[in-house]
Formats: sequence, structure tokens, C-alpha cells
Amino acid sequence: ADAIACVEAFSACFNARDLAGMDARLHFPHIILSGEKLMIWETPGQLPSSFFPDLIASTGWDRSVYQNKPAILVSPRKVHLLVDDSRNRSDGSIITRHRNLWIVTEENARWGIKQRSY
Repeated sequence: ADAIACVEAFSACFNARDLAGMDARLHFPHIILSGEKLMIWETPGQLPSSFFPDLIASTGWDRSVYQNKPAILVSPRKVHLLVDDSRNRSDGSIITRHRNLWIVTEENARWGIKQRSY
């Protein structure tokens, strides 16, 4: 439940265009495997302040909708989730849909997203 709550809080921050709030739901170093490219964010603040204005201008994005996020592997301090989400325009039409693996861990008594694979 804590891992799901962490992802839901991250999603709320994403839709609120709150970069600092998003970073607060991550653990660092934070690992992203985008296609075949591995990125490691050592510290918060890796997304530019233009991230959301650029996303809106280039795609018409208004919000992301998380359709499903079942846990596929669970241990006491680590949960692997298959996150099914879409990026939508204000009229509800879907720009893109994704099914990604997210790993949420408990570190120092706090749940955070440690790794995402796109």
C-alpha cells in the first residue's frame, strides 16, 4: 500500500506540474532505463524548469492518467509495479500510452521510486 501511495503521490505532482514534488517521491541515485539508454540521476533537480512548458508545446499534454499499476513482485522493502499510464490532452484524447516497470523501495523509513524503465 505504501508503494502504491508513493506512485499516486508522484502522479499527483506530475499532473500539478510540480518538479520539486516529483523529486520528493524519488530515491537518489534514481535510475531510468529509457529504451536502451541508462540514465542515473545522482541528485534532485535533473529535469529542466522548461520540462512541462516544452511537453505542453510539443504534444498538447494536459495530464497523465494512471489506468493500472499492479504489483508484480513484492518484498517487505521493495515492490515492482507494472505501471500502465497515458499522456492525455485536455479533451481526454490520448497522446501516448505506456506500460513500464517501476521499482519502489523503502529507504530510511521512506518509500520512494528508485527505478523506472520506459
